[in-house]
Amino acid sequence: MHMFLIAKKEEPKITAYSLLLDDIEKARYDLALAYDNFENAMEPDLIDCCIYQVNAMQMRYKFLLSKAKQFSS
Repeated sequence: MHMFLIAKKEEPKITAYSLLLDDIEKARYDLALAYDNFENAMEPDLIDCCIYQVNAMQMRYKFLLSKAKQFSS
């Protein structure tokens, strides 16, 4: 009877900073998508909606960047 030694794979530790970096990357993607939607909007109501989306995504992105700067300080 053979016994096999099973080596445990160490799972990467997920830190708050790495989660923040993931959020920043997602916010950057969402902001680019909001800009694309704005550029393709034709109806006035849709344009207004896209403007709000762009502003919201910009604010989120700036907030996350400021949190990342706090980690490096």
